Amino acid sequence: MPVLKAPPKFVRNATIQVRVEEEIDSKLRKYAEFIGSTPAFVVAESLKLVFNKDAEFREWLAHQADQPEVSQTENPTSPEPAHTKPSTRALFEDVTHRAVIK
Repeated sequence: MPVLKAPPKFVRNATIQVRVEEEIDSKLRKYAEFIGSTPAFVVAESLKLVFNKDAEFREWLAHQADQPEVSQTENPTSPEPAHTKPSTRALFEDVTHRAVIK
């Protein structure tokens, strides 16, 4: 048995911002608390579960590997309506704060 353990694989993280109904936000946070984790972990693991369970998506994704990616500048999405609040709370804003405290 080795005396030193190999370092864990470096996992690159991306930051996303999503808007969800308040009820979903509340349940997400409660579920994260229930399992002793963070909302970010719950979202990531839930998405992995969906991606793995959806056979049609896996097939579609396999065909996408043959095609070059389209950057967002080439395929812009419609801008958000002007009535959107500019200071909407980010879904994971408190995760960073909790990580700093620990």
